Amino acid sequence: MDAVTLLYGRQGKAWQRQANCMGVDPDLFFPERGASTREAKEVCRGCVVREDCLEHALSNGEKFGIWGGLSERERRRLRRSRALGIRPATSAS
Repeated sequence: MDAVTLLYGRQGKAWQRQANCMGVDPDLFFPERGASTREAKEVCRGCVVREDCLEHALSNGEKFGIWGGLSERERRRLRRSRALGIRPATSAS
């Protein structure tokens, strides 16, 4: 089973079929506590549906794993800043 099927189910949306994580081992996106998230974030980095994935995770309250290139902690911080009306800092890439 690939990451897209595991994360979204067999009836995924059209944007999900375009995800870079198609065919990638889902365990990569759910690292053990304290393990590196670097490889999963690399898969997400150039993904054309990264924002859709992130919004899916935020709107569905996904608490675990890497979604849209962000960890649980990063998504929690983003939700908090959105709730407070704070614009997130833009990271230089």
